[in-house]
Amino acid sequence: MKLPKTALIMRVNDMGTFKLAESFVSINGEGRSAGELALFMRFVGCNLQCDWCDTKWANGAEAPYTEKTVGQLAEIARSAAEEYGLHRVTLTGGEPLLQKDIAELINSLNDIGIDVEIETNGSVAISPVAENCTVRPVFTMDYKLPSSGMESRMCLENFRHLKDSDTLKFVCASREDLERAASVLEKYKPVCKVYLSPVFGRIEPKDMVEFMKEKKLGRVNLQLQLHKFIWDPNERGV
Repeated sequence: MKLPKTALIMRVNDMGTFKLAESFVSINGEGRSAGELALFMRFVGCNLQCDWCDTKWANGAEAPYTEKTVGQLAEIARSAAEEYGLHRVTLTGGEPLLQKDIAELINSLNDIGIDVEIETNGSVAISPVAENCTVRPVFTMDYKLPSSGMESRMCLENFRHLKDSDTLKFVCASREDLERAASVLEKYKPVCKVYLSPVFGRIEPKDMVEFMKEKKLGRVNLQLQLHKFIWDPNERGV
């Protein structure tokens, strides 16, 4: 896919720099674009400390990173799009919405014809970013359940701003988590696609299916993390 270079210099002086932990091309492991090639840009720093987090190495103050400007990141994306034929960038973390100029980056990626998906932990308001982007990105938003230890940090206002194109994800480690997910869905009735995903090694997927049948969750999807079955569950950069 041939993308224009001219758009890389259209934004104002690469407003800020980003703390990039890693970037790599792989398949999306979860969400509605699971199995589709994407360029992943993982940024360091997270405002939560989930019990079962599988990217803790990228969350703390000591996490390794390289500083990149908007233009440099857009060039990485343009090159990856041309080499692999992909059309999507997944911004992840850590928590990518903590990056100050994230809307500027999204706009620059859109300028060169690349779609943007943001994986966010559900504790940061999504509306400021959505409103400052020329093209609204797709949000894949977690709702942190009791096993994470972070449910009290959820930004409940986000439910009002989820669109049909977005994804709401509940990562579950126990029956208690499943019960809580069902009650949240009953209360907020999100319009977007909804997924239940097991914490790898903590809950049996077959038990989650039985729960879905029991609670008549016919509009909810069970999803396993593809990358943890294709590669070693602890492997980075996949």
